[in-house]
Amino acid sequence: MNQLLRFSGSVKRDPAIEAWMKAHPGELGVIARHWFEVMRKCGDDVRELLHDGHPTACIADAAFGYVNAFKAHVNVGFFRGAEIADPEGLLEGTGKFMRHVKLRPGRDFNAKALTKLIETAYTDMKERVRAE
Repeated sequence: MNQLLRFSGSVKRDPAIEAWMKAHPGELGVIARHWFEVMRKCGDDVRELLHDGHPTACIADAAFGYVNAFKAHVNVGFFRGAEIADPEGLLEGTGKFMRHVKLRPGRDFNAKALTKLIETAYTDMKERVRAE
């Protein structure tokens, strides 16, 4: 089964996301803003919306990634993360589909590998949408 998580109302740039970013200042906000911008830059077909209170990136209306800030970390998440390649082993989670990477201020991590995961999630979702 290839059910995609779809959201009506995705747009090229959602003002609600800008408000979310402004409401999350400091190190965690900087981290979330940076990685959501990486998602935005994946392609001209990326759309976005605020879903469950956090910025979500889509291909058309099919979600592929999100960021969310917590008290001490930021999650960079993938709606079909359980099904994408993760050669560096960054992904966490045990759900049927979703996985995330947990980022903490001041801790080293493999930014190149996370960028590749975002690109992989984008490409994977683009193919899934095209196949439907």
